[in-house]
Formats: sequence, structure tokens, C-alpha cells
Amino acid sequence: MAITEFAREYHEKMFPEYQSDFLRTDPEFIERFDNFTFDEVINQEGVQLDDKTRLLAILSTLLGCQGIDEFKKMIPAALNFGVTPVEIKETVYQATAYLGIGRVFPFLKAVNEIFEEKGISLPLEGQATTTTENRREAGTQTQVDIFGEGMRDFWQSGPEESRHINLWLTDNCFGDYYTRMGLDYRQREMITFCFISAQGGCEPQLTAHASANMRIGNDKQFLISVVSQCLPYIGYPRSLNALSCINKAAE
Repeated sequence: MAITEFAREYHEKMFPEYQSDFLRTDPEFIERFDNFTFDEVINQEGVQLDDKTRLLAILSTLLGCQGIDEFKKMIPAALNFGVTPVEIKETVYQATAYLGIGRVFPFLKAVNEIFEEKGISLPLEGQATTTTENRREAGTQTQVDIFGEGMRDFWQSGPEESRHINLWLTDNCFGDYYTRMGLDYRQREMITFCFISAQGGCEPQLTAHASANMRIGNDKQFLISVVSQCLPYIGYPRSLNALSCINKAAE
């Protein structure tokens, strides 16, 4: 097989001493997939990411598209490239606000099983910075920090019959998750962008979070790089939708 030397070496860094059985059963497919994913995509000029950021984006994308089997394989790879156990756990926790526990539960269970297999003691050190008493105020400040002053009164906006959803977005999504330690705002907005782009069908929210990313320093080119590096894991339709949302936000 004509798998490139770079693809072989990068695969070995991700999965030391592991050889997929697909090399035996599907050699032509693996040749093309590995060369594309582990060489061409990684080395594409202008859309390169450092290994840690790439793996954090890939984990988030796999959560979004529900790629549980590939996610399990990528957890050790992420650890090998410097993503910490806390960063992995925080990514899974935050996904709950965007995917729901019905889709996140298998991933949380998988992380716990793999961590325990690797001797990583659970629970990890707590990362919460809010209480039930101050989570709304802290969530509001987080929304303002990320989206701007126009979010100051978001929690009490909207039609009366559905106003509680905006309150929950503030105190639960932002007050419970975004305020946690372990990931900074830029990392949290990046993984949120990945959750939404990978699940598809949420283009208005994806455009809003593309704007938020740009506002706090994850510029247009960075987001294009994230989409590019995650394309092998979600395919072209959702990647192209994400690019469209990035362009719309940039306007």
C-alpha cells in the first residue's frame, strides 16, 4: 500500500503500536483515508492547527456527529497530544447544553471507562466557580463578555410564555458550564462551534457562535482551519454549511 511516510508517522504518534484491522480487510480504503486525513488535511497550507487544538476540535466534532466509536479511539490520541483529562471532561460536560444528555451520556461513560483503564483517578478536581445562588449573574456576565453588552438583559427577554428558556440559557448553559475552569472562553466557543456544526440543522445558532468566536479572538481564518481539520470526521455537506455560516458571520 502507498500510505505516505508522514501519514504513517502521524498515525503512530496518535496511536502508538496500534494497527487497525482495516489494513487487512479494507486496504484500498485505508490507503486513501489515511493519506487524506493524516497527511493532506494536516499539512494543507493556511489551515494548519497545533496538535492539541486539532484534537480538541475533533473530539468536539465527534460528540456533535455522535461518532462514539471514533471518539473512544481519539481519547488516548488526545491525551498523547497534550489534551488534559480536565479539558476532555469539560468538553463533554459542555456538550450537554448543546446536544442534550440523551446524546452525551454514552460519551461521558466512555471517557470514564477509558480514564479508569489508564489509571486516571475519578472524580477529577472540581472546576466549578459558581453556586446556585450566583449562577445567573455569572452567566449574564459571561454572555456579555462573549457576545457583547446587548446580552445584559437577555435572561429576562422574549415572550412571557417562553422567557424561562432564555433564563435557562443564561443560568444553566452559561452560568453552569461556561464559567467553569479547565477551558478558557476561546476554547469553549471553539468547541461549541464544533458541536453545532457537526450536528447540523442549527445554522442560525452556528452563525451566532461563529460571530461570538470572532469577537473574542477566534478569527475567520481560525474557524476555517477548524472546519478543514474536522472535515474527514463529518464530511462535506456539514463542513460546507459551516463555511457558509462563517462567511455570513464575517459579513
